[in-house]
Amino acid sequence: MNKAVINKNRVYQLIALVIPLAFFVLLEGGLRFFDYGRELPLFIDYPKAENSTVPEYLLPRPDVVKRYFPQGSAAPSVTIETNFFLKHKPEDALRIVVQGGSTAAGFPFGYGASIAGMLDYRLKQSFPNRTVEVINTALAAVNSYTVLDFVDEIIEQQPDAVLIYAGHNEYLGILGVGSAYTAANSPAATLLYLKLKDSRIFQLLQNLYWQLTKANVPKNAGKSRTFMSKVAKHKNIPYGSELYQAGLKQFENNIARVIAKYQAAGIPVFISTIASNLADQPPFSSSDTSTVDKPNAGQSNQLSADVYYKQGQVLLAQGRYQAAKQSFIEARDYDLLRFRAPSAINDIIVELSKKESVYFVDANKALMNAAEHGIIGKSLMLEHLHPTIKGYFVIADSFYQVLAQSKVFGKFPRTISTIAAEKDKPVFDAEVYWGKAKIAGLMADYPFTKTPQTVQLPLVKTPSDRLGLSAYKSQIGWLTIATENLNYAKKNDIPLYLKSAKLLADAMPFDAAHNYRAGTVLIKYNQSVQAPRYLKRAIEIDSQNVNYQLALSHAYLEQGKFSQALPWLESALVIDPENATANDVLTKVKAHLVKGIK
Repeated sequence: MNKAVINKNRVYQLIALVIPLAFFVLLEGGLRFFDYGRELPLFIDYPKAENSTVPEYLLPRPDVVKRYFPQGSAAPSVTIETNFFLKHKPEDALRIVVQGGSTAAGFPFGYGASIAGMLDYRLKQSFPNRTVEVINTALAAVNSYTVLDFVDEIIEQQPDAVLIYAGHNEYLGILGVGSAYTAANSPAATLLYLKLKDSRIFQLLQNLYWQLTKANVPKNAGKSRTFMSKVAKHKNIPYGSELYQAGLKQFENNIARVIAKYQAAGIPVFISTIASNLADQPPFSSSDTSTVDKPNAGQSNQLSADVYYKQGQVLLAQGRYQAAKQSFIEARDYDLLRFRAPSAINDIIVELSKKESVYFVDANKALMNAAEHGIIGKSLMLEHLHPTIKGYFVIADSFYQVLAQSKVFGKFPRTISTIAAEKDKPVFDAEVYWGKAKIAGLMADYPFTKTPQTVQLPLVKTPSDRLGLSAYKSQIGWLTIATENLNYAKKNDIPLYLKSAKLLADAMPFDAAHNYRAGTVLIKYNQSVQAPRYLKRAIEIDSQNVNYQLALSHAYLEQGKFSQALPWLESALVIDPENATANDVLTKVKAHLVKGIK
């Protein structure tokens, strides 16, 4: 065959390859041009009014979970609670991102009880002169696939550290190995799905498939109240079984990929062990007999989860606490319905934490230390794994202590003690009732009951409870709760007044009035070291307000920082040259500076 014929054949082969490629490129471009499909980024812009001087803010997209479901399908109603951070990271910023599932997100209490919320409130006090942003990207029902899926978008936001509390949803969470919400039947296929999900061609095929198959969905499907009642495709996953091992491997491989990505970006990772209710949560599902078939050759027969649990109760009553704890752990590990992570997940976390630039947080141990007899129960857990407010504080405190010890951010200028932080948690009493009401709704359905039951809400005893009940009924939201607490506390409870003012300002960093009030209240009640954060925000929003400038100079003067107060007094006089207060104080400040008092 001559050379010309060979070249011609190569041209034909090239054309044969290019034609289908060109077709798909044009199809993808055409679908995007005609705005078919959707893109659901993790972070979205907070819209601001035209000509506004307010800095630009981002927030995690509340309904980002929809990215894992066909357009128009019934995605679970789980959201990321609103929390804002600056679009352009300031030079002095300390930016931390939290990843994980419902516990990391603070369910059922919300952002204030979450790891992010508690740390944000406490770290702002530890670093009064830095911009502190602790961003929550955790949400209920997701597992390590979502943690992995978010990583690249989180890296774009230049965090100084990432905190991970995850592992309970590897079996029955979205994309879990035993979940009804599974995208594919293998890890490789699921990872490919995560890569392709933003492609418009993929979305077209996905939507067509969903339209064709939804006709086969039973009419009553999806009408149950809770996500837990719909998610469990595999209700029995025996200890050591193939599906059990697949869940462990899924978690280990995905979190290892997560860590590798952060390592490559130079971002330290703080990863914690996870905890669940041992003493007061019977197994959801157990073998009918006292023994079960051995899962692997060479292993002896194993007691059923129910037998282990009853054994734990007997040992607890006898005061044999260590033995009781071990029996309760076995009961959880052999529970066939895997809404709680087995001990092996924590073993994996311990091993992964040995990697470079990874810091180990042992929240499970901290909770055990805080629990009665060292056995986690109802004082720290609301049901199977969501903590009480006390439990949430213990988890957040575990992260805080390791963050401080790590020196990743240098030495903390101010260390807020555990005792002080626990007295001033960023949660309102109304939120506590609201959360408990949500748990009552959760526990009135599967897997806590065989059939849906009437929800028995907690008794309403206080005005805060009434606010919480209104929130549960969707009659009011968090802002109303915070405002009601602010108004009540102004004359009756100064610590609550301070907390309310700060939380409202942090919840709405783009609102000058809220931030000015927080700053002036902090000055009034001798906490001027925290005031500049809020007053600077107010000035960024309205730089021509003389009162904001004067208040900031006042905050610095209260701290004895005359040189830092000076430029704000001068700035106030540029706006209002005849301002008597500014002129009077400026004269005194200059006199102090001349004498060398700074």
